[in-house]
Amino acid sequence: MADIHIRRDHQLGMAEARKVAWRWAEEAEQDFDMSCTYEEGRSCDEVHFTRSGVSGTLKVTKDHFELDARLGFLLGAFKDRIESEIVRNLDDLLKAKKPKPASKTATANRKK
Repeated sequence: MADIHIRRDHQLGMAEARKVAWRWAEEAEQDFDMSCTYEEGRSCDEVHFTRSGVSGTLKVTKDHFELDARLGFLLGAFKDRIESEIVRNLDDLLKAKKPKPASKTATANRKK
């Protein structure tokens, strides 16, 4: 068996992190035929995902995501490829939620 552990820090806060996690779960179900369940908690939400040959959890907090997955024997041979795909998907979702810098005009108007 092969294990995958990925941690990504963020500055989204819990409400926005939940949106990213929900989107991640939707994409995992659509793209990888995963079965996902989402459990909201006070300070940490968990997305449990499973399908034949893989199971795991994505933990969501106000300042980081932490994914742990266990691959079965057959999928273990593709660990590097699977891990890089998960990293890419999560990073793309986080990048889309990253706050955009204020424009020079907005900054100038605030100073007045």
